[in-house]
Amino acid sequence: MTVSTQGTQETVGTQETVGAREFAALQARVGVLADRADITGLIDRYLLSLDTVPAGGGRFDDAWARSLFTPDIRIVSPVGAHEGIDGLAGSEQAALAKFERTQHMGANYMIGLDGDRATVRWNALMTHVHLASTHEARGTGPGDHFTVGGTFTGEAVRTPEGWRFRHLDIRAVWVNGQGPLVLTPKAEETLRSL
Repeated sequence: MTVSTQGTQETVGTQETVGAREFAALQARVGVLADRADITGLIDRYLLSLDTVPAGGGRFDDAWARSLFTPDIRIVSPVGAHEGIDGLAGSEQAALAKFERTQHMGANYMIGLDGDRATVRWNALMTHVHLASTHEARGTGPGDHFTVGGTFTGEAVRTPEGWRFRHLDIRAVWVNGQGPLVLTPKAEETLRSL
């Protein structure tokens, strides 16, 4: 491309054309990157929601569940299992109500794309600050908390509303501190095995 500046011509750059094959390859690569970004966003929205929804007395609801999960969601965690979107919000509310506040951090996202489905895996550090009633019952100070290092594996699928989790398997790899006062049988078993 040439540009005329006050009567003189300067070469500014050259125009290149991309063939149909190169354009298709580029378009496919952009699609993969967009899917990975969307799935990473889904993971981050889920983890952040675990901490921000209950903050200040908020509650998990059906809109929360539908924004993250498919109707046939299956979640297996150290505290139990849940199938289907019905009742999922209440189950999550009950689990997190055992703590004053939490912080869930994810890292090392591995995403395996296969069309409209993807396998996902990430590491997580989950810190749970105990309720004042837990501190009182145990005779501990306000700095006492329960930390879990774990992994999340599962499947996400593309829906008309965007990517959603269809399956999540949450595993504790290690714990530090005591869990809540009341544990589910599955949570007791998990803590004994670590």
